[in-house]
Amino acid sequence: MLASEKIAVSIFLGAVISIYVFEAVLLVRLIRDRLSQHRRVYTVSQRIIQWTLHLLAIIGIFCVLYGYFIEPYWIKITYIKLNTSNLNGKLRVVQISDTHCDKKIRNEKRLPIIVNGLKPDIVVFTGDAINTPEALPSFKEMLSSIKTRLGKFAIMGNYDYWPGLDLFRDTGFELLDSNHKVIFCNDKTIYIAGISYDNMSKWKKAIAGISQDLFCIFLYHTPDLIEEVSESGIDLYLAGHTHGGQIALPFYGALVTLSDFGKKYEGGKYVVGSTTLYVNQGIGMEGGIAPRVRFWARPEITVFDIYGKTKEVQK
Repeated sequence: MLASEKIAVSIFLGAVISIYVFEAVLLVRLIRDRLSQHRRVYTVSQRIIQWTLHLLAIIGIFCVLYGYFIEPYWIKITYIKLNTSNLNGKLRVVQISDTHCDKKIRNEKRLPIIVNGLKPDIVVFTGDAINTPEALPSFKEMLSSIKTRLGKFAIMGNYDYWPGLDLFRDTGFELLDSNHKVIFCNDKTIYIAGISYDNMSKWKKAIAGISQDLFCIFLYHTPDLIEEVSESGIDLYLAGHTHGGQIALPFYGALVTLSDFGKKYEGGKYVVGSTTLYVNQGIGMEGGIAPRVRFWARPEITVFDIYGKTKEVQK
């Protein structure tokens, strides 16, 4: 975690804790006043402060309930349109990321229904599959249920190194690790390249031999390679990892991204040189002791409609 993220989290937690400490002190004082024979008289400004504190405490409770019971299940679909001269016709690529499947079933049943309804040509998974080995069957069933026209591809995220577990066997997803796959689409060749999280230094090997005259999609779990990869003529770089912060604030955005770039590429679409970067907010939530909440960072499926030279982007 970067120093700036530690400061942001400390300020946020400090503010939240302060509100509830002051609220607790205020409630105790008000109860004592009620029980006392000599009730204290408060000024108008004191009453305003009291009610403001009550309101902030109530809003905080509703935010926690919303972040636990509503937003983690409220999947959004983001559509991105791109133009390229390296493709004929139209290609639809659907990205899913960071499913972080737990023992508790959340979006595992709904996700393939949504993805299949989008009629993808290609589906890519950009890492972080499960939070516990017990969730592997539901993860595999989810991936197996996804249907595509041209193929399904995956890379390993930082949460995907489970001894003795093969995350993608029998799911129909092809694991990319420091290599690329050739796909034929509408009489054109396209490439999908990918590297596992631990093979960050091998990204050049993954794209070795790829012509800059052909459309290339590059998969890596984090956006941390974008400023190097963008110099290699890659058309589309797809990442996840940040969860859009998982807990974000209006007007500020992600509190924590766990990216080397901090908030610079915290989520969404960016153009770096000639490369389009998209950082997907993921489906699930961080594992371990992290709270299973999302706030201001809804689960996301991204749809890329890529138009070649025979079709213009429809406005």
